Amino acid sequence: MRTKRARKMCIRDRDKGVTVGDLKGTVEFVFKELLGSDVKIRFRPHYFSYTEPSFEIDFSSALVKKMGKDWLEIAGCGMVHPQVFENVGYDPEVWTGWAFGFGIERIAMIRYGINDIRLFYENDVRFLKQF
Repeated sequence: MRTKRARKMCIRDRDKGVTVGDLKGTVEFVFKELLGSDVKIRFRPHYFSYTEPSFEIDFSSALVKKMGKDWLEIAGCGMVHPQVFENVGYDPEVWTGWAFGFGIERIAMIRYGINDIRLFYENDVRFLKQF
């Protein structure tokens, strides 16, 4: 039996002096490009072991309102934990970075009004030819 795995898109940056502001600005840019300029983004504190601080990313748009919700969770993000840098040989006193990730299927579902994630895994050519 094959297991179905969600496909994730992860985006990272590492440099000297990278800040939470850089992370938030990049996240807002990416999601406005993917979901439209009218999208609103919010960051809620969360825990991920590899980032500190960590956030859940929610968005709001006309589509989310049509679904009867104000906000929908879409991704997770945070500043790379200093221990992660140490583990790969970077000095955390010099280097900082951020990361965020989201399920690609969820973005497609939102953009194209797909209401059942299982459609992506059924290999129905009629469904897949739409894209």
